[in-house]
Amino acid sequence: MNSIFIQIASYRDPELENTIESALNNAKYPKNLKFGICRQYHPKDDFCKLKKYRKNKNFRIIDVPYNETKGTCWARNKVQQKYKGEKYTLQIDSHMRFKKNWDIELIEMLENLIKLGFPKPLLTSYVSSFDPKNDPEGRVQEPWEMTFDRFIPEGAVFFLPRTIPNWRELDTPVPARFYSAHFAFTLGEFSKEVQHNPDYYFHGEEISIAVRAFTHGYDLFHPHKVLIWHEYTRKGRVKQWDDDKKWIDKNNKSHLTNRHLFGMDGLEQKGHDGDYGFGKVRTLEDYENYSGLRFKDRAVQQYTLDNKYPHNPKDEPFLNIFKHCIDLSREDLKEKDYDFWAVAFHDENDNTMVRIDATENEINRLLNSSDSYIKLWRQFNTDKIPKYWVVWTHTKSNGWGKRIKRNII
Repeated sequence: MNSIFIQIASYRDPELENTIESALNNAKYPKNLKFGICRQYHPKDDFCKLKKYRKNKNFRIIDVPYNETKGTCWARNKVQQKYKGEKYTLQIDSHMRFKKNWDIELIEMLENLIKLGFPKPLLTSYVSSFDPKNDPEGRVQEPWEMTFDRFIPEGAVFFLPRTIPNWRELDTPVPARFYSAHFAFTLGEFSKEVQHNPDYYFHGEEISIAVRAFTHGYDLFHPHKVLIWHEYTRKGRVKQWDDDKKWIDKNNKSHLTNRHLFGMDGLEQKGHDGDYGFGKVRTLEDYENYSGLRFKDRAVQQYTLDNKYPHNPKDEPFLNIFKHCIDLSREDLKEKDYDFWAVAFHDENDNTMVRIDATENEINRLLNSSDSYIKLWRQFNTDKIPKYWVVWTHTKSNGWGKRIKRNII
């Protein structure tokens, strides 16, 4: 039987039942779907209590009061303990929509990859978006892939979605470097082989799973057609970090765990050979050669920056690129005649590492944007992470003004 173990970690999400119904109503064989759900709830929430599924043997529901949860990865790990040997598994978020016959199309994709010589293919991506307030008309119909954006100061890798080039001409998924936690379809034993580390809070989750899956012998692919949609904004709805006053401490601990996993920034490599570490089929170095990322010094190859598909070419040099978004409050920027801002990054000894000033045209563009914060992006080559940045404003009428300084880590 082609049973599918569907993993959902939901946090106070009124879209949970709509997601379940969309999966069931659009599956060719809905009786083959087995749901593992970690429902993190608030007693005052009058939605998604899952009453209609409580006596259904295809549903394995874990109820967790909102103030007892320990974060996204902890909840995903709880769900994975409900795996009972299904042939396939699908991990999703609780705010998704499904195309008709999505189940048999995903299985067909996976089985075709196996026939092509990939014994353990993993289909994953930042899938295309939908808008619950304009559905189904608002569904994006172009399949997306994940591209490298940057190493953030805390060490995790950030990705960006983009439309798969020439997707209409494709008849098979495209090779991938990265893993998305909101859409991952593969063989069922993945639920046991590559479990989420419950000590991770949120950030670092996806890059760690990507590398761990790869080293366990899984080959990553992005689907070449749209079968499932994801809502990215969750506008106006409560997230776990809205309720948890200690979420920053948990996230910082997760970042440190992730840096240790990869041996980044001179840290001792720890955790790479445990239950939530790397597999034995391939090595971390194998992944780095495949993906064009080098973790110890946060380096990347130009081939990866150019969004070309892996494997990466051998012997291409690695680049140490620091890319950072400086968030500035509009409360600090109330003058009317800025002509430039001095923008500098400094090391731990207060030495200036680089200075890339903002021009009058850039300032006007930023101030006229609709963003609640001014987002000032800067990128430069360096082999070490800056300690802090400084933005020192200057106006035509009054000269030097406010000097804004923030630590990066």
